[in-house]
Amino acid sequence: MSLKELRSHGHAPSLLGSFLYFDVSFMIWVLLGALGVYITKDFGLSPSQKGLIVAIPILSGSLFRLLFGVLTDRIGPRKTAVGGMLVTTIPLLWGWLSGTHIAELYGIGFLLGIAGASFSAALPMASRWYPPHLQGAAMGIAGAGNSGTLLATLFGPRLAEHYGWNGVMGIALLPLLCTLLLYLFITKDAPSQPAAKPVKDYLNVLKVKDTWYFCLLYCVTFGGFVGLTSFLSIFFVDQYHLPSVSAGNFVTLCVAAGSIVRPIGGMIADRIGGIRLLSYLLIGATLCMLGVSQLPSLSLATVLLFAGMSCLGMGNGAVFQLVPQRFKNEIGVITGIVGAAGGVGGFFVPIILGSLKELSGTYASGFIVYSLIGGCAFVLLMVAQSAWKKTWALQKSSIKL
Repeated sequence: MSLKELRSHGHAPSLLGSFLYFDVSFMIWVLLGALGVYITKDFGLSPSQKGLIVAIPILSGSLFRLLFGVLTDRIGPRKTAVGGMLVTTIPLLWGWLSGTHIAELYGIGFLLGIAGASFSAALPMASRWYPPHLQGAAMGIAGAGNSGTLLATLFGPRLAEHYGWNGVMGIALLPLLCTLLLYLFITKDAPSQPAAKPVKDYLNVLKVKDTWYFCLLYCVTFGGFVGLTSFLSIFFVDQYHLPSVSAGNFVTLCVAAGSIVRPIGGMIADRIGGIRLLSYLLIGATLCMLGVSQLPSLSLATVLLFAGMSCLGMGNGAVFQLVPQRFKNEIGVITGIVGAAGGVGGFFVPIILGSLKELSGTYASGFIVYSLIGGCAFVLLMVAQSAWKKTWALQKSSIKL
């Protein structure tokens, strides 16, 4: 696969629109995590409460992804995306104009999950425009919109220093509205949009064992990526006593790794097979998190987190190189279901890190638990791959699994 071949197939403006929509939505989705240090100062939160606040948008995003997945298959990804961006303005306005009580913060966090649901519309928009042998690259480019986290972690703390965290919520409306206008002009649904089915028919994929394999794997890769993204600024401040803006810089460095390499993961998976690549990446992520659990020096911890987030980012691309091959006609709903599972994983990562820190007095225990989960995911992949190679109809094609 070459970039020239990618340009000659599909619809480049829609691929760009998918990336931009996912990018700005992902930025908004993790905004509470990027502003977590400032929110903590205002509300005096305990370690477990810190984990809960940044985890709520991730969990609600999982719920909304299921809804967006069904809507994408029924009304198309374009209408679903436009509706999602319009509704996302509500929590931003709420946080900007109010957000002075802890109960409001929970409500704002829940509604920010709508931005996280963008995954279920952005990836099908890209996938339906491209042939199977370009799925890894197309899905990787669209999925690289998780680089929106860089915008949140890099600029969020800096803006909060001058305008407060409430002000940052208002400023975030500007890129969202600009993206909405551009999206309306440049994107269109692919002609391969499937005919609408009864909702109960979409849920038949839950009866397929492969659905659950993908859910568990994405729970570890994407869940780890977004969960760590939301919590690392708190970790760097608590563990290494960094100023808030400096902590944001370190988080941005780590998050950049996972964001930039996601399309690379998809492209490599197209060449050597998603299963093989994912197995290497799970081992790498497990070893990196085990190293972080030793709470080494700041420089070594940053290197390990950079490498670990790179593995998780490419792992996301590898999983979604496989998904559209297995589920051609249910790509919207399966993206929603698997994406929701990733969000659930992202919800538990901050909860685990915050709660175990409160119970044990150290972040080491939380990172040990996550490294064990990564090891279990590798074992699961080894179990699943034998069944995939025997049963997938795509085995007769040139696509590598």
